[in-house]
Amino acid sequence: MGKRKRADGASVPNGVTAQELTTAPAKKAKTALPPASAEEKSSPLIVQVVTGSYDRILHGMTATISSDDQVEFADTFLFNAHNSAIRCLALSPPSAPEPGKLQKVMLASGSSDERINVYNISAHPPNRRNQDALSSVAPRKILENPKNRELGTLLHHSSTITKLAFPTKSKLISASEDSTIAVTRTRDWSLLSTIKVPIPKPQGRPSGDTAALGATPAGVNDFAVHPSMKLMISVSRGERCMRLWNLMTAKKAGVLNFSRDILQEVGEGKHSSGEGRRVVWGCTEDGDEFCVGFDRDALVLGMDSTPKCRVMPEPRRKIHEMCYVAVDAASDSSLLAVSTEDGRILFFSTKSEDLTPNKSSTEGKGKALLPVAKLVAQLGGKEVGVLGRIKDFTVVKVTGKDGDSLVVAAGSSDGKLRIFRVDMAELKEARNAKTTKTTKTVGKLLGTYETQNRITCVEAFAMIPRPEGVEDSEDEVDVSEEDEDEDEDKE
Repeated sequence: MGKRKRADGASVPNGVTAQELTTAPAKKAKTALPPASAEEKSSPLIVQVVTGSYDRILHGMTATISSDDQVEFADTFLFNAHNSAIRCLALSPPSAPEPGKLQKVMLASGSSDERINVYNISAHPPNRRNQDALSSVAPRKILENPKNRELGTLLHHSSTITKLAFPTKSKLISASEDSTIAVTRTRDWSLLSTIKVPIPKPQGRPSGDTAALGATPAGVNDFAVHPSMKLMISVSRGERCMRLWNLMTAKKAGVLNFSRDILQEVGEGKHSSGEGRRVVWGCTEDGDEFCVGFDRDALVLGMDSTPKCRVMPEPRRKIHEMCYVAVDAASDSSLLAVSTEDGRILFFSTKSEDLTPNKSSTEGKGKALLPVAKLVAQLGGKEVGVLGRIKDFTVVKVTGKDGDSLVVAAGSSDGKLRIFRVDMAELKEARNAKTTKTTKTVGKLLGTYETQNRITCVEAFAMIPRPEGVEDSEDEVDVSEEDEDEDEDKE
């Protein structure tokens, strides 16, 4: 079978600036799984959800959502994946469709045991006809898929894995508390390059015999890759700054320090660490932007690294996870979704027209404060019985006959996985409405699943309908895809 080749990536000339990297024409990478199509006239939507937990359990389940918003859960896999708590998960884009073959998705899990486990997961729903009799009498419904299997373990780091991401299906990027970011090729799982993040100098910490050797906080908290695949931002422990990396050369492109005034505005006082805990890229009508999350607030910056606004309203709640949700692809309109300690997912508009100006400071130098993003709507909370923190969530966009909607899988530390559905029209209406004292609650809680494990991370994707005439094969290795990115990987 002939191998598919891709065009070689354009080389970056010497002296290119960080902003020129993102403005150069490039093939836009697939950073998210494609939305589920509305091919099924009466067939339900099936979402594959994967959760990691403090209890070392990797739990996979399917959520079958019918046309009348009824959810049926079924376990697909459940096993001890690591020797300590699972810290992060990542899903790759599905493999390219080929005649007579089933598509698959790669799953990576990172843990405090310094290991990265990699798995193959079928992108199609399991075949219910091949289930054994034991699954029908089990306390919980079981739909085991023989296509789900473990590929191996990566030992690229020497400390806790803090972040995993598949920017494309041919690359896996991982970060660790050993202050390194590794780029791995998925074709043969070889280590392509390692980015070494500087270890911060101890400042304001005990010295001498009151601190252990090497006790300075260090390690990468989070990173985010620009859709152009040429730029990456990282935030680390013990650093009051963010670092810009050129992925074409795997070298530092710049450092942006957070000023004292900015840190005070986002709630990082004198005795706070001041470190960024989360970072994510987004796109609005104003252009590309990125958001850096702190303990109880977040800071939105433009492509010129100028602070645009802060996010959280008063009283501020602890932030656990955040991501940008595309509302209208035609106009590049998106909302910033943030999960909090009080069991809510808040949607903010960071568009310049929706920012609320703050009063000028009358103390000190009299500088104007940063504007605040508009709180558009909220999901969850006490109204639907969500009292505990939402540790992690993931959003799956679904295209149906009645319009676009979002399926949100949210995991809490109490072990409950909740499935919400939010109509895109609701978000657009709430965004265009005038600001009021009460926040509008959107979405509908479809179902709750008790995993019996303390959830730390969640990933999900909409499963692709099984093609007709294709049967499960015993051969799990797709040889035709092993070399499809051969030219792309050569530097």
